[in-house]
Amino acid sequence: MAPSNATSRLPSLTGMRFLAALLVFSVHGAAAGVFKDQGVAADYYRWFGNAGAVGVSFFFMLSGFVLTWSVRPADTVRGFWRRRLLKIFPNHLVTFVVAIVLLTVTSTAVAFPETLANLFLVHAWVPDSGYVETANTVSWSLSVELLFYLSFPLLIKGVSRIGPAVLWYAAGGVVLVIMLMPLIAQMLLPDTPGFMFMKISWTQIWFVYVFPVARLLEFVLGMLLARIVLSGRWIGLGVIPPALLTIAAYVGAVLIDHNPLYNYVAITVVPLALLIPAAAASDARGRESLLSKRPMVWLGEISFAFYCVHYLILIYGHRLFGSDPNIFGKPSGPAWGTPGGLLFLAAALVVSVLAAWALYAIVERPVMRRWGRPPGPRRTEQAAVRPERAAEAPAAH
Repeated sequence: MAPSNATSRLPSLTGMRFLAALLVFSVHGAAAGVFKDQGVAADYYRWFGNAGAVGVSFFFMLSGFVLTWSVRPADTVRGFWRRRLLKIFPNHLVTFVVAIVLLTVTSTAVAFPETLANLFLVHAWVPDSGYVETANTVSWSLSVELLFYLSFPLLIKGVSRIGPAVLWYAAGGVVLVIMLMPLIAQMLLPDTPGFMFMKISWTQIWFVYVFPVARLLEFVLGMLLARIVLSGRWIGLGVIPPALLTIAAYVGAVLIDHNPLYNYVAITVVPLALLIPAAAASDARGRESLLSKRPMVWLGEISFAFYCVHYLILIYGHRLFGSDPNIFGKPSGPAWGTPGGLLFLAAALVVSVLAAWALYAIVERPVMRRWGRPPGPRRTEQAAVRPERAAEAPAAH
């Protein structure tokens, strides 16, 4: 199902993708350990240490939303899978090779089973931090996305059968299950040994944050939200209220500093679930915003490539110019004062954008133009939106 007349474009959501990627960049800036002052490092980690989780949750929800928004009746399961694999694997393979080269050059041991699992994007299924943190660490989310893509043809059949009158109830049920996941992890999984400085175990973190089946809930929620907008059941909420609510929820979680398991997904799931359809409804009615301007749309278009390259640039850039990375945000060797650390992060951001542009222009876009074009017109559904132009469903990142 898709917007009426099957041609609606979502430029604001494309622009938001880069903001979400920036959130992920910020947490990996904390992981790089660029600040010599441990107080500054601790404060930076406190405020940005969970920002990436918000960005990833946005991406997962957005993926379900956009794929549902843009699905075509002429498409086949094989054709859909081919386009999705062509979207993620070329960038993944390039950055995987770069990561292995960097590991070799820096004389870092390359664990075979973990690296092989990373290559084929199955490593998120293993409840072992060694699998998630191997090669290009951020690729764990691509492993999750792979489940989304494989299951979408089946899921869309079920979601399409839900009557418009009960879509909100279905979405509310999914939100409830998402909010219960941390409680389930606490009740069923051991909280020892503790991970890093937290009073929770890696197994609990994996179950809530990495386990593909758990993250599938956000994808399904995005699908339901797309149907809500397409069927004219959206409540008419603008973008600003849910954006402010997202910020308030995040800041509140930092200040309260409760169980971190709830901060990964549950604390911001409702604001994000309101933000995405609000932006889509605004776009579909032709309303312009700063996010829909060409510079932000361009940054959104390269955001997947940015996501793939930024971690390697942060970590190995710091190894080249500063100290070895430390996940606690504390340098293990010579680092920088606060101005120098901020300057490094700014430089890494610029380099990441340039590298993402190159990866997008040389690899991602040519591959998609050559082999990833979707077939035929999209299916239509009566919707309370006014369509503009057709848009290809983006990857989640």
